[in-house]
Amino acid sequence: MTYDRIPSVDELMALLADCADAWDRPDRSGDPVAILDHGLQVASVLAERNPQDEELQVAGLVHDIGHYLVPGDEEGHGTHAARAVEDLLGPRVARLVALHIPAKRYLATADPDLVLSPESARTLGCQGGPLTRQEAAAFEADPDFAAAVALRRADDAGKVVGLRVEGLESWRPVVERVAAAAR
Repeated sequence: MTYDRIPSVDELMALLADCADAWDRPDRSGDPVAILDHGLQVASVLAERNPQDEELQVAGLVHDIGHYLVPGDEEGHGTHAARAVEDLLGPRVARLVALHIPAKRYLATADPDLVLSPESARTLGCQGGPLTRQEAAAFEADPDFAAAVALRRADDAGKVVGLRVEGLESWRPVVERVAAAAR
């Protein structure tokens, strides 16, 4: 379970490009889109809903690279992705990436109308299941609560086969701005 922290925007973009043929489950039985397609869809949703928050958009772009870095670790993929990007993209992006799993657990507790993809419903159990009331209250008090929930809702919306969104290179200037601000 070793991987390097991503040191540059060029290396991050290359890793993301490699995710064009990588999936959340190595046997492709999970969500119906590749990790890159999913990240692009999530980032696009976040750009539309939160145009002022480029850190959130970039978190959406990279949130699932942990599946690529450590295949098969459903519970830890958010943490792996967060660690990999923290030095490059900063602590808030990394924190939002790590929070996308607790946000799913929160929504499973707090939103009776929540509809998860079959794969997200399956992985909820190995990720700890719905939060307890005490855990949910603590999560609501988190300063990044609203952004984490926004990322999770975009995550649920970003699993559409064949959806056309802007390509990876269109995100380079945004990633470069976020990385520059993190330095």
